[in-house]
Order: sequence, then C-alpha cells, then structure tokens
Amino acid sequence: MRTLLLPFAGLLLLLASCCSTRKIQTAVTRIDSVAAPDKTSERSRADSMAFIATQLSALRAGKIKFNTFSARVDLDYRESDGRKYDLNAHIRMQRDSVIWVSITAVLGIEGLRALITRDSVKILDKQNKTYTARSVAYLQEITALPLDLSTLQDLLIGNPVFVDSNVVSYSISDETISLVSIGQFFKNLITLQRGSGLLLSSKLDDVQEERNRTCHLTYDRYEEKEGVLFPSLRTISVSESRKLDIRLNFKQYGFNEKLSFPFPVPKNYEWN
Repeated sequence: MRTLLLPFAGLLLLLASCCSTRKIQTAVTRIDSVAAPDKTSERSRADSMAFIATQLSALRAGKIKFNTFSARVDLDYRESDGRKYDLNAHIRMQRDSVIWVSITAVLGIEGLRALITRDSVKILDKQNKTYTARSVAYLQEITALPLDLSTLQDLLIGNPVFVDSNVVSYSISDETISLVSIGQFFKNLITLQRGSGLLLSSKLDDVQEERNRTCHLTYDRYEEKEGVLFPSLRTISVSESRKLDIRLNFKQYGFNEKLSFPFPVPKNYEWN
C-alpha cells in the first residue's frame, strides 16, 4: 500500500516547490511596529493596512468557486532516496461534501481508490486487496498537516490555504506582490502577480521552529475554462525529516458537471 499511499498523500497536500520564486526586491514594510508613531508614520501605517486589506479582499474574491470538479492528472512523484513514480490520478469533488480519487500506474490498472468526506477517509488498496476506513483525522496522520475536507478541496482546486488575516509584512516588485501572514500553524509567504492578482506561490514554514517543516507551492499555466482561471500545472516540495517532490499536470478538467463517486468494497478484501 505504501507505494501508492505516499503519492496519494502528496497529492492531497498539493504544496509545491517554487524554485523560481522571486526574492523580495523592495524593503519590507512592517505593520507591527511598537515605536510611538508620528503623524507621518501613522499615515504610513494606515496606508499599509489599507493596502493589505485590499490584497486580502482580492485574494478572497479570486478564489475558484465550484459545485463539482473533475480532473485527470499526470502525477510525477520523487522521494529523497531517488525512488520515483509516474502515476495517473482521477479526481472528482462535490463542494463541501466529498473527494473521490483513483490512482493508476502501469498499463492503466487501478491501484488505489479513496473516498474522503467531512468525517471519514476510506481507501481501497487494490494491489493488496485491503480496505481501510478511518476518521478524517487520518488525513493529518499521513500528511502531518491540519487538513480537513474543505482545506483539501481548496488545495486540489487551486485556491490559497493557510492564509491568515494576521499579515505582518508585505513587499512590492515590478511584477509581484508578496504578503507574509502568521497563523496558528504556519507562516505563509504568498506571492501574487501584480495587476492580475493571480496566485503564483505559497511558502509555508511551521511556526514551531523545532519541526523545521517547510512546504513550497506554485501555481502555473493558468487556463480559462467556463469562466474560471485554473492553474493547470503545479509542483510540490515538502521538507521535514525527508524531502519529496511532486509535479501535478492537470490534463483534463471540468466544472459543475453531474458526477458519481463509486466506491464498492469487494467482499474478499481484508479490512484494516
């Protein structure tokens, strides 16, 4: 099960590396200064807070909205020890209800199927003929992230995650705008395309420094379909005790179609 479960966990993470992320080229404007402000600094602080509020509002407004979503994804998975897997994933989602994933490997033979709801995670390992049923907390066990159904759906659809309203700094370059927020779990450096507001990358660092956990996420090759700007190419780099890299290439996808989520459990499967 491990051969397919690890790429499956990586697929759910959808946290991608951003090797080309631009270094912040302008001085970071702090908004949490403790010095007694004069009138000029008060105006500067007010301007900074207004700018940040505008960017956060635009980020929320730009979220991809959907009722259902389906996609076929080429999944390239690399581990730090050199092992690599080239897989195909089929994803189906109904907003706030269910995520269905099927992963195939050699010769198009299905190896794993998963069904995730608000309160449960079910996995069919078709290689070893086993069935696993767990609470949704299982997502946190296999990904080491505070994930739930809603967060996973945002990850898979291409929306920003773990963006807190506590933005402590920002920067502006000719082409990008970067915001740094600090939440309960992560410090998030999020980079937007200046002008369009398109999400380009997100760098997540664990607020618990002893964890030394970092996740890099990029969103690339935006395509417009059915009025939606969708990032159809993403890459993942997750580092903690080990490193893994994942490339997600969305080959086919559609919104708001009528979908089914078949999940029959064969009688001869062993229950885990």
